[in-house]
Amino acid sequence: MKYTLSTIILLALTVVSFSQSTNDILNLLVSNNTLSQAQADSVRAEAAIKQQETDANKKSFIASASRFIQLSGYTQLRYLAMEDKESISGFDIRRARLDIKGSITPYFAYRMQTDFAGSKVKLLDAYGEIKLKDYFSITAGQFKIPFSMENLASSNKLEMIDRSQVVEALVARGKDKIGNQNGRDIGVQIGGMFLKNNGIPLVEYRLGVFNGSGINIADTTNNAKDIAGRLILNPAKGLSFGGGYYGGYGKAIRPDEEGIKQGRTRLGFEASYVLSRFSVRGEYIKGRDQATERAGWYLQAGYFVIPQKLQLLAKYDFFDINTNTDDNTSISYVFGGNYNFNNWSRIQIFYTYRAQQVASVINNYLAVQFQIGF
Repeated sequence: MKYTLSTIILLALTVVSFSQSTNDILNLLVSNNTLSQAQADSVRAEAAIKQQETDANKKSFIASASRFIQLSGYTQLRYLAMEDKESISGFDIRRARLDIKGSITPYFAYRMQTDFAGSKVKLLDAYGEIKLKDYFSITAGQFKIPFSMENLASSNKLEMIDRSQVVEALVARGKDKIGNQNGRDIGVQIGGMFLKNNGIPLVEYRLGVFNGSGINIADTTNNAKDIAGRLILNPAKGLSFGGGYYGGYGKAIRPDEEGIKQGRTRLGFEASYVLSRFSVRGEYIKGRDQATERAGWYLQAGYFVIPQKLQLLAKYDFFDINTNTDDNTSISYVFGGNYNFNNWSRIQIFYTYRAQQVASVINNYLAVQFQIGF
């Protein structure tokens, strides 16, 4: 009878979470000679392992706050090995982000995201969203402008370490005329999806009005506002295509000047096809900053050698710095892959070969990036 009872207890304890009360029960059974100390230690070890597995598979955890919130974050450590001997190779903290999301009611949600990388903390997202129906929601605050598939992709979900040249140059990022605004602005947007088929919306849309001055910058230049919109069609599972438009003024270039004279427009087209293992994506974007016109496109393909774990990718990345003049194009050939340890941590290794008509130096480089999150 003692053996049967102890067996039942062992089986029960291995399928429940390890806690202080479980530990007390084990100590009591040991003191009553129902279990040996070795058996109790074995149960503790198995329960701890099961709890770790359960925690690892959780997508969210409860945080102590006045209301339910979802707290997440990640950091990316990068090493750049420059092929040009005059350039310096080394490590940097690419991103170190803390993201807070929550819902006050079933219809109202909010988000605040900050980045601690660099010389000062940068507020990236700060907005509230009212979702009345799937086909209509309102977002107000600071968030990504609804333009470009690659711009809207979260940095911790990007399949490659770097965004394409044309996205960096024309979608309020590192090489845009208005400076690096992380693809974001302050404004109000409506959006939604409708005509669902097996849970997949046939149509997705977003339309917004923005300051045009960038993140964390009040619109003090003029009363004009920028507009941006994006329309996407999903005719079949995994297949999507569409386009976007941005029209306004480069008011973050020189706030002391009349931004109304600095016309800034963008037009883009995009498409993607994603299967369980294979994916292909591409975008074409052209833009005008005053009299300067720029354009570029990329085509990217990927394949999971090990499902959800090891992915190999290649990209052709073309950018014309000024379409009105000759001999100023930049082409990047990018090859490499990702290994995903789990949903929030991975290592990425990519080599970029650059063919630039405007540069006389060798700009090829190897990038290795390690990402860890929670």
